[in-house]
Amino acid sequence: MKRFIVVIPREDGGVEVHPMKEWLRAHPDYIPAGLDPIATNSHQLRNGLKKSGWSIQETESEERLIKPGSGQLANAVEAVLGGDGEDENGVQNEAIFALESQLRDFLAQNLASIPVEGKKLRLYVDQTGRDGVEYPTAVGPIDILAVDEQDRFVVFELKRARSPDHAIGQLTRYMGWISDTIGKGKMTRGVIVAKAISKNLHYSVAVVPNISLFEYEVKFELKPAVR
Repeated sequence: MKRFIVVIPREDGGVEVHPMKEWLRAHPDYIPAGLDPIATNSHQLRNGLKKSGWSIQETESEERLIKPGSGQLANAVEAVLGGDGEDENGVQNEAIFALESQLRDFLAQNLASIPVEGKKLRLYVDQTGRDGVEYPTAVGPIDILAVDEQDRFVVFELKRARSPDHAIGQLTRYMGWISDTIGKGKMTRGVIVAKAISKNLHYSVAVVPNISLFEYEVKFELKPAVR
């Protein structure tokens, strides 16, 4: 069964993805005339949005709906979310997080068990009590801001599917802000986490110090209940 999602391109090159019916209930001005996002099935809502000028990108598992007026930003959606089934090297993908926020929340809750370069991490918490999940900065929100055992900052940039080249630009921008503000005088490390890391990104990181690349795996298993 396909998932119907609304894709909102962000100005920083990333995208936000939301379940279609939930997004429409939260944004009633976009509901096609005569349709109810609760009672109407997903295919009818999709067709109504398409008639209203929305763009549709289809994969084997998803129907991606992009708002009218997104302009050239809509062209970035495929690059950010990737295709369906295989990465750019033809390797079959396994399960992935449906939303980037799910990957973010999982990592944030399990930082203590995810060492980076041999260092244990914890979520950063500033003097106001604000934690490091979607940490706000003058250059955009950081997916996860952590600190290691020596209180040095570690900046996480997350991609639920493939890792486009612009991930390195986003990450270094955040690292630069940290180094110039709250992390002044300390080494700042960057981490990119994605389902698959592209060869292009490997080449980019080869000449940028203090950045680590990680690929994640999602495994789920059902076991018979034992009495």
